[in-house]
Amino acid sequence: MQPAIKVDADNIDVLLVEDHKDLAVTVGSYLEGAKMAVDYASDGNIAYNLASSNIYDCIVLDLMLPKMDGIEVCHKLREQGCNVPVLVLTARDQLDDKLEAFSMGGDDYMVKPFELPELEARIHALVRRARGEAHNGIMQIDDLVFDTNTMNVERADQRLKLSPTAMRILKILMRESPRLVSREALEHELWGELMPDSDTLRSHMYNLRKIVDRPFPTKLVHTVQGMGFKVARPQDL
Repeated sequence: MQPAIKVDADNIDVLLVEDHKDLAVTVGSYLEGAKMAVDYASDGNIAYNLASSNIYDCIVLDLMLPKMDGIEVCHKLREQGCNVPVLVLTARDQLDDKLEAFSMGGDDYMVKPFELPELEARIHALVRRARGEAHNGIMQIDDLVFDTNTMNVERADQRLKLSPTAMRILKILMRESPRLVSREALEHELWGELMPDSDTLRSHMYNLRKIVDRPFPTKLVHTVQGMGFKVARPQDL
């Protein structure tokens, strides 16, 4: 999968996979009205290609699709390591259908017809969970805990003292974990158009690693050379 380049928590990128054109237009228009960016796929092949070459926050996936059904799309994406939340939409409402949707790698399930506000709420819930943003404001990866209410950061129950910029970097990386955040996207969220010199981010990352990783046996802050950064457990790399 390609690395993430979007880190704005106020934006959600959705891949809508639905072969019924009128329904796709209705759902897509509603989600765009809710300030989500929506890509559209009308068959399984298009869906698989888009999901393989772009980063989405959520995939809304119909099961009955031409060329490649939704079950195969989801199975192939999971096989290649795609961990984007998948919300299954289908007219099939039997228990076996729901169990199959979850067993193929789906994260949530809605039966047609459905209410659009509920769909929006479920997407938000999936994205929050995937980004590690619990309702109580606690983000946790392994033994690293970030309380966004108090802005306290602890690792292995030890309080970490971070500079304001290092804390903002850590919050972004934990929010997007385990996805990779490109250098350009990270710099843009930190400083907007007023970019500092090229060594500034490198210095902040060095200090972040020194505090978050150096005293502990497990490395959580990772650099992907020439691409970007991520905070992740070793098993999630």
